[in-house]
Amino acid sequence: MWEPIALLGATVFISLSGVMMPGPVTAGAIAKGAEDKKAGVKIALGHAVVEFPIIALVAVGLTFIATWEAKAVIGVIGGILLIYLGIQLFKPVEEGEKKFPYPPTIVGVVTSAANPYFFIWWATVGAALITRALEFGVWFLIVFAVVHWSCDLIWDSFLTFSSHGTLKYWEKHRRKVFGVCGGIMLIFGVWFIVSPFL
Repeated sequence: MWEPIALLGATVFISLSGVMMPGPVTAGAIAKGAEDKKAGVKIALGHAVVEFPIIALVAVGLTFIATWEAKAVIGVIGGILLIYLGIQLFKPVEEGEKKFPYPPTIVGVVTSAANPYFFIWWATVGAALITRALEFGVWFLIVFAVVHWSCDLIWDSFLTFSSHGTLKYWEKHRRKVFGVCGGIMLIFGVWFIVSPFL
């Protein structure tokens, strides 16, 4: 009775420790929040498009995503995508416009799929949680996945609401904010490309 509840509690705390780490998704959420305070929901949905299939794959034993080869391939391709997104944030914006030129759902998909450490987390820490969840049945795995994703949803929504809510205060500094977000994506993009070979 208490074990499943305790596992869900652990899932929330462990998930938040990863979700709240600064990274590409965080940068994307802040950038999209400038134009749409509800973008966090859409970013989380894009994240789910990548995350739920990974949970299913790990549940059936496909932990190959933790191998060096997978990390290298995902890192190089994902790094290039993040660098591209980062460059877009540096492009001049017309007066009165505040858009990062990609739908939030796509931002959620790309910033998640481009991160090799996201896959490694699921193949290691996530796999341990999935194994425990499966002890209580497939239905509980679904509950586990939804609870974990809810952490993404809450955090991404908080970021976009916050950045949108303070828009009038940083409107004149919009280019600087976008530049910082773009810089974060560029740094992670380069890091994802080179880190497998270090």
